[in-house]
Amino acid sequence: MTAETATAEPAGPSRSDIDQTLRAILRDVLGLKDKQVEDFDSDTGLFGHLPELDSMAVAGLLTEMEDRLDIVIDDDEIDGEMLENYGALLAFAEAKAVAG
Repeated sequence: MTAETATAEPAGPSRSDIDQTLRAILRDVLGLKDKQVEDFDSDTGLFGHLPELDSMAVAGLLTEMEDRLDIVIDDDEIDGEMLENYGALLAFAEAKAVAG
């Protein structure tokens, strides 16, 4: 057994850098607790489900996503589906980062 094969992988599913950054953005912009954001899964409702995510918070969320993920979000890309749940927002962020 080599040193490489003896190294254990971290327990549980690993999260991508974009996933971690997006969770931090939601926590910071919306003032959510760490545990609440950690528990988000792809089906966790966002707009219309989190009282903290109102129309004013959406602007802050999108601005922070642009800044922290180094992406540009065009006005015509913003729709209800993108903000419907965490999975949709993460897929959008990942697609923008790859395309960037």
